[in-house]
Amino acid sequence: MANMMEFFRETRREIAKVTWPTRKETVMTTVMIVVMALAAGLFFFIADSALGYVISRILGMRS
Repeated sequence: MANMMEFFRETRREIAKVTWPTRKETVMTTVMIVVMALAAGLFFFIADSALGYVISRILGMRS
């Protein structure tokens, strides 16, 4: 039981040392991640569509 209490005390001390991001930093980071995910999704959609079209033309299939 003493080891468990020491664990919780040490955990609390370590958490107090953490520098937490501000609300503004959190919002900006979230926005950047969403924008980058959308940009990557759009890029791969366009690349997939273009390659699909080219390959279907090479194989003589209609698309």
